[in-house]
Amino acid sequence: MRTELRRDLTAAIKDRDRVAVAALRSALAAIENAEAVPVDQHRKAGEVSGEHVAAAAVGLGAAEVERRHLTEADVREIVAREVSERTASAAEYERLGRGDDADRLRAEAGVLGRYLPAGR
Repeated sequence: MRTELRRDLTAAIKDRDRVAVAALRSALAAIENAEAVPVDQHRKAGEVSGEHVAAAAVGLGAAEVERRHLTEADVREIVAREVSERTASAAEYERLGRGDDADRLRAEAGVLGRYLPAGR
């Protein structure tokens, strides 16, 4: 799904589809963020603490940490969450009388909704 999202982002940029670009960039960023490892969770063997720099990494590549591997189900869940957040925010904007913003968010939710299985 991630490959499809990236390919469609490229097409949306070329087509100057601002709604699709915003939705796809946001979803891809959410996926990238989900792959990140929290700083306090993983300490490398080369990490030392000293009087000058606390928890400094020592050696070439010592600060490199492997990212989490997400399954397709994880990616689908992230996209579904993005759709849900946009839908909820659109309802709130509508309640506040900001119809244009609500319409934009619903359009973004529609773009992302195409990547989810039917009935989701």
